[in-house]
Formats: sequence, structure tokens, C-alpha cells
Amino acid sequence: MKQTTLLLPKVQRLMNTLGENIKLARLRRKISTTQLAERAGISRATLWQIERGTPSVNMGAYFQVLFSLGLEQDFLKLGADDELGRKLQDAGLITKERAPKK
Repeated sequence: MKQTTLLLPKVQRLMNTLGENIKLARLRRKISTTQLAERAGISRATLWQIERGTPSVNMGAYFQVLFSLGLEQDFLKLGADDELGRKLQDAGLITKERAPKK
């Protein structure tokens, strides 16, 4: 039995946008689906699913495609500027009640 991944609608829209962006990057480079799939070491069917934003495709396949397009540095930007995380971390920092004496 095939397992399906259920996503919140907003997350699915983001996956769809990611897939569309990958497809546009491939088309801008004038690379066929066969060529890109071969370079990424995946099947054309998997590439087709990636370009549709299918969530059941493993993250490694997405990364292989990004790498084959020369976009692997974009992948490294994920979570790099975690503004919310930094604010939460700063809010939890313990501070002294009084400033130190000079």
C-alpha cells in the first residue's frame, strides 16, 4: 500500500511553488527532463513529481536536482537567518539584575 503525505494547504502551496521554481530553472537552462534526471541520478518520473511539488519525494532527490542545476547554495540558505529563533533564544537568556560595578 502506498503511503501518502498529508500537508497543510499552505505547506502544499509552498511545495508547489518550489517545484515550479525548479521547473523554471531547468527551462531557463534549456535542459530537458531526461538530461536533468540523468544528471541528478533519478528517474524522469521522480523529476516530474519534484516539479509538481510532490511531498512524498525524498529530500535527497530534491537536493540532487538543485545541485545538478547549480542551485545547491540556495538550499543552504534555509534557516540561515532564523529571526524568530534568535528572538526566542534572546528572550530566554538569563540576565543579571544589576549592571556590574566598574
